[in-house]
Amino acid sequence: MSLSNQIARMLMEMLESDGTTEIQRNELAQTLGCVPSQINYVISSRFTPEQGYIVESRRGGGGYIKITRIKLDRPSLIMHTVNYIGEAIDYATCRANIMNLLHNGAINAQSARLLLAATGENALKALPTPVRDRIRAAIFKQMLISIDSGKDD
Repeated sequence: MSLSNQIARMLMEMLESDGTTEIQRNELAQTLGCVPSQINYVISSRFTPEQGYIVESRRGGGGYIKITRIKLDRPSLIMHTVNYIGEAIDYATCRANIMNLLHNGAINAQSARLLLAATGENALKALPTPVRDRIRAAIFKQMLISIDSGKDD
């Protein structure tokens, strides 16, 4: 298992009990035998808002990093995602949002597969590159609104 996966797994275990954890980056790095920047990399790439996390940090001698898993009810999570999307979204970010919705039970596996297919590169490859992310955002938003109004269970 890679060091990044070990760090992510450890942080996920810390989040299990109440959905929040505070860490001191240097102490965690020392425990895992890595450099503090490796901890930063894992947090910035795997604990993002589109993946359902809020990260706060305080610098200085007693500094810490606080990671909180976002807990919203189904309609709120879907509308939060719709509002987050904006005018354009790339496929990697779109996929991360879909997986977050699935992981949190806001959509089921079938809806996730449909969303991934409709917003994927294969579905949009006929479009000029500059407009793909704008069309993807529009499709994703409309599908989420449709799912929410249809009460996909």
